[in-house]
Amino acid sequence: MTLNPLSTAGRAAALGLLLTLAAPATFAAGLSDLPHNQGLVASGQLPATLRDRFGETFGSGSGMTVLSWTKTATGYAGEFLLLPDRGYNVEGTSDYHVRLNRVSIAFDTPAPGKAAMATLKLEDSFLLTDTTGTPMSGLDPVTLNTTNGIGPAGGLGLPGAATGAVSLDPEAIVRLPDGSLMISDEYGPALYHFNAEGRMLSATLPPAAFLPMRKGKLDFSSNNPGPGAPKPAVEDPETGRQNNQGFEGLAYEPATKRLTVVLQSALRQDGGDKKSTRQNTRALVYDAADPDHLALVGEYVVPLPLFKDGDKTLVAAQSELAALGDGRFLLLSRDSNNGWGVKGDTSLYRRVDLLDFAGATNIAGTAFDGLTPVAPKGVVDPSVTPATLTGPVVDLNDNAELAKAGLHNGAPHDATDLSEKWESMALVPALDPAHPDDAFLLIANDNDFLTTQGHQVGADYKADADVDTRVLVYRLSRH
Repeated sequence: MTLNPLSTAGRAAALGLLLTLAAPATFAAGLSDLPHNQGLVASGQLPATLRDRFGETFGSGSGMTVLSWTKTATGYAGEFLLLPDRGYNVEGTSDYHVRLNRVSIAFDTPAPGKAAMATLKLEDSFLLTDTTGTPMSGLDPVTLNTTNGIGPAGGLGLPGAATGAVSLDPEAIVRLPDGSLMISDEYGPALYHFNAEGRMLSATLPPAAFLPMRKGKLDFSSNNPGPGAPKPAVEDPETGRQNNQGFEGLAYEPATKRLTVVLQSALRQDGGDKKSTRQNTRALVYDAADPDHLALVGEYVVPLPLFKDGDKTLVAAQSELAALGDGRFLLLSRDSNNGWGVKGDTSLYRRVDLLDFAGATNIAGTAFDGLTPVAPKGVVDPSVTPATLTGPVVDLNDNAELAKAGLHNGAPHDATDLSEKWESMALVPALDPAHPDDAFLLIANDNDFLTTQGHQVGADYKADADVDTRVLVYRLSRH
């Protein structure tokens, strides 16, 4: 059965489907160790030159959520929403109308030791709009938007573009049991609730500690001005989220109706002002029983992975979150500036690890939600126990696995070298009676709209390389 996420019948049918898709949440229940990665089982791509229904360059996967999933006579097939970010923005931002893409993915059961060739197809695209139906913009925020009639808690206003639209840099998406959508944003950082058709229903801003402040005032700019716009008076916020390091990972647990969102790296006051000290980021956990009135019930320090680059120790910022249930998550983290389409050819860290909040200190509602740092200069306050991060569950840079699909990490620096940014995950059940707890983990890249034949916002552009949208599929088991 193919579900149309825009139809009432599709939304009703999807409710039952989502209950089935909650099966992976039990996949980790009772595990005393890491989920076992059985390896890469499928890989597929969409060409970098692809255009969506609006005639603009297709934008890959900053976020992904499942619409349908089924076992076929020869393998598996499903439909997913892929969330691109704010548009092609190598030099500043543009008035790109932020949107969602519906993509079908199908693959046959692979032979042992092989990876199947997955078939991907762009089925449809639709815009994300504010409460008035005005398309949301990828432009860097220059003002506070208070015209939507649904100001978040405190009535502060939302990131606003020079055009009068709400500015949105979307990074992650989950589909709730009623078919509506939750999307996390880097600009705020903020959480937005949309109906199934993509119209905003509500918005939620995080505690004051997260809000970017310049010279004592709320300023959502990410220092990526649009055409003709000036840069902010102060390049970086003094406190709050660092530029372009907002809400990058988002996950929903159906059993508890809890929504968890993770900042890409540490807040400015928690060491986020330097790449070498930005390890201790934060996760917020909301009761989402009423998604238009999210209630903060948990907040935890999340230690990001460290890796070596020669004699330097660097922090791998996180890119996505997937819920396993029981307060356990898969966390995708990576390095930067390595892979096809950018300068470096060899990534040093692209991994999925296990994140667990058990035993961690809940700092929600404490002074740390104000301007008291929880990790000044990157050192966690001794009164706080961070969450635990163990792994790897999946190492995307494993060349033995990548070779199954004709891919690699490192030289030669060509189109089969994995691209830089892997930013979205989706868990679906393997639907295997012999292994009822097995699941497939789909991981998609964000190609940053890089193509030599690009077109957006009424103008052609030419990037230095054609970077395809790609999806990798791994099989995970309990044993």
